[in-house]
Amino acid sequence: MVQVRHEIAYDCDVLVVGGGIVGLSTAYAITRAAPGTRVTVLEKESGPARHQTGRNSGVIHSGVYYRPGSLKARYAVRGAAEMVKFCAEYGIAHAVTGKLIVATEREELPRLHALVQRGRENGIPVRELGGSQIGEYEPEVSGLAAIHVGTTGICDFVGVARQLADASGAEIRYGARVERVDRRPERGVAVRTAAGDVVRARVMVNCAGLYCDEVARLTGDDPEMRIVPFRGEYFSLARPELVRGLVYPVPDPAFPFLGVHLTRGIDGGVHVGPNAVPALAREGYGWGVVRPREVAGTLAWPGSWHMARQHWRYGAGELRRSVSKHAFTTAVRRLLPTVTADDLVPTAAGVRAQAVLRDGSLADDFLIKEGARTVHVLNAPSPAATASLPIGREVARRALAMLGSV
Repeated sequence: MVQVRHEIAYDCDVLVVGGGIVGLSTAYAITRAAPGTRVTVLEKESGPARHQTGRNSGVIHSGVYYRPGSLKARYAVRGAAEMVKFCAEYGIAHAVTGKLIVATEREELPRLHALVQRGRENGIPVRELGGSQIGEYEPEVSGLAAIHVGTTGICDFVGVARQLADASGAEIRYGARVERVDRRPERGVAVRTAAGDVVRARVMVNCAGLYCDEVARLTGDDPEMRIVPFRGEYFSLARPELVRGLVYPVPDPAFPFLGVHLTRGIDGGVHVGPNAVPALAREGYGWGVVRPREVAGTLAWPGSWHMARQHWRYGAGELRRSVSKHAFTTAVRRLLPTVTADDLVPTAAGVRAQAVLRDGSLADDFLIKEGARTVHVLNAPSPAATASLPIGREVARRALAMLGSV
């Protein structure tokens, strides 16, 4: 008896789930590295970069904060230079502004000095400033000491995402929310959207950001982490002339958050923030947005409770600044003494997709894992937008290697 083999009709070679800057950079990198590879991107929103990419402060990070040798350090340093070049090549609004990191308390001085050493280890030019020199850069800012990081910049990351989509040559499907994944190692991946469309691919890449762990579980892979959403609440400065550029506090090394800072954007306005409070939905951009299923998922994860026990004091301070404008203003005045509550005008918030491990630790580095015919990007918060071009190349490398083996 002759056995008849039926060839599978694939709609694409690589299917990317998520149309943020990392997903679009991955599609761009695949088509650049392997012309002719058919790439499809599924994005549930009606356009690109609607969540983390489009709701941040627009900073091109230098890489000064990150542990030497980590993916964040390597990709941020490399990515910052590449992002400036990409923006210049395609006429996307950007500027290399430099930034100040300011110590306002004596106990912060050792941490500030540690940042100098870390910056130098990462190959970043850093200038140390005494308190009297801060005014050379920011006349209204006060502190005991500071460092100036010259390679920090700002750009329009939404514009970058749109350009990546246009230049990739991939098929971009908007309004395509993934509802089900059928992954068979010998046959590839079939994805069904909420609209009932089915897309068949040889390899799938999960760049779903706030929902990356859920998409991983749809494939049958255990991500061994959960996304716990933290909302970052911003104000705009009614007197933008008070700040010339970018001003940051000395961060607490125990947390991935950088603290309330001042950022002059490409539009000339100054953003103030963010704080970091637990969101009641993965897209919970305000206290009024509550999704019980998502809250229950966060509470069911053991790591959430371990994290809360370890860091409740820090969290209490963030919550206080969220509900009290006076408390938020007090935090800002540490850097900018002349600011008043009337200077702070509420503006759009963002949500950080923070990966929390089972033991309650916060994933400190970018996290990329592989399954059968799948590549999952499981932790890519800030500085992922800055580092999106090298991250995209790394994910593309893995996807293409997988494609060549099936």
